[in-house]
Amino acid sequence: MSPQLKNPLDVMVITRERLQDTLDDAVRRGRMTRDDAAELMSEIVRRAISAPADRVVQEVKAAIGAAEDEFPIADYDELTAAQIVSHLDALETVDLRRVRDYERRNANRKTVLNAVDSRLDQ
Repeated sequence: MSPQLKNPLDVMVITRERLQDTLDDAVRRGRMTRDDAAELMSEIVRRAISAPADRVVQEVKAAIGAAEDEFPIADYDELTAAQIVSHLDALETVDLRRVRDYERRNANRKTVLNAVDSRLDQ
């Protein structure tokens, strides 16, 4: 097995139902509040949905020897939401997902996220 790819035996899968049961148990035992459990669950699910796509793309590129390419929008962090939205029409689906995931993890601007989601739904 290539050292760049994850060993399937190192991957852990947990169902959403099992995670919810565990958090419910922690609330019943007084280890956390219901609001904290709900927030934690939301964050875990958000990360699980957004992170794998980027990791898979990076691992595939590494496996085939491709260099990590630049972010799809130059100087992204310096741009306003309106400027970012104006660049979205030129992006492919994989790049739109990268922008969405990055935006969620950083500025989390609704204008940008709604525009990206709208483009992805087309």
